[in-house]
Amino acid sequence: MSNRIMIIDDEKIVGDMARISLEQDGYEVETFLNAAPALERLKEQKFDIVVTDLKMKGIDGLEVLRTVKDLYPATKVIMITAFANLDVAIEAIRGDVHDFFPKPVKIRELKESIKKALV
Repeated sequence: MSNRIMIIDDEKIVGDMARISLEQDGYEVETFLNAAPALERLKEQKFDIVVTDLKMKGIDGLEVLRTVKDLYPATKVIMITAFANLDVAIEAIRGDVHDFFPKPVKIRELKESIKKALV
């Protein structure tokens, strides 16, 4: 059985590039452009990893992190953001984020983080 990964990013190209690359490695990947439909999907289906953008309209990445951890405490959350600052990074770490990447995220680094999260 392959691992399930959810990617939430309001930049379509980010989700598409990550999905294509991760599917080539055998992962099952679903992408979302904003958090509301992604969180609805999470109520139906458990994912092993959620990769989320931090700054999005409506529900932000920290709220995604809290919701994921409430529903599935073992699910790992990886956060990416163009707006990396220390306060946000600290809040994410306190919220049990697995990893935190500034944009543009390098797909190789993201894949390495996903592999570590699945161990």
